[in-house]
Amino acid sequence: MTSRVLTVGFDLDMTLIDSRPGIHACYQALSVRTGTYIDADLAITRLGPPLADELVNWFPAEQVEAVADVYREMYPTHAIAPTPAMAGAREAIAAVREAGGRAIVVTAKYEPNAKLHLSHLGIEPDAVIGGLWAEGKAEALREYDAGIYVGDHTGDVRGARTAGALSVAVATGPCDADELRQAGADVVLSDLLEFPAWLATYRGAPL
Repeated sequence: MTSRVLTVGFDLDMTLIDSRPGIHACYQALSVRTGTYIDADLAITRLGPPLADELVNWFPAEQVEAVADVYREMYPTHAIAPTPAMAGAREAIAAVREAGGRAIVVTAKYEPNAKLHLSHLGIEPDAVIGGLWAEGKAEALREYDAGIYVGDHTGDVRGARTAGALSVAVATGPCDADELRQAGADVVLSDLLEFPAWLATYRGAPL
């Protein structure tokens, strides 16, 4: 029997990248462009869910799809350059590779913009799959046979569990450690700096 290839999925916003500065700037620019007030300070405290879930707080439901298109168009200009990698992001990807595995990114973010972030930061996963949220992430996790999914939101925990993957949560986003545990995370780390040591320990267990 051949052993299963180690495949680890990672969320993007607030897991691999600190997207708050860029998204804040993009919301401010969107507010100017549309003439609609958006509390960017508030919006960046609840990153994770799809863009439409946030826009519906500021725009009539029938306008959300069109405004989302405008936001995505503006995003590369305003959001890529200000956005840094999270502490430990590069080391986490490297740890997977050093273990002979592959690292994929599964995110709710618009896929072309997700790829722009990673390219700008010099982070090169084996695949990037965008436009998937919560349980929907299981689609990509199953397709790539990911045994582990790392994220910062309770939606990421649900995605991992739906896919039958181990849920590794990092308390670097809007959900604290207790909330992530209560959602069913199998492992909760403070941040990705703890991931390589955890992975080295975990590798002895069956995937």
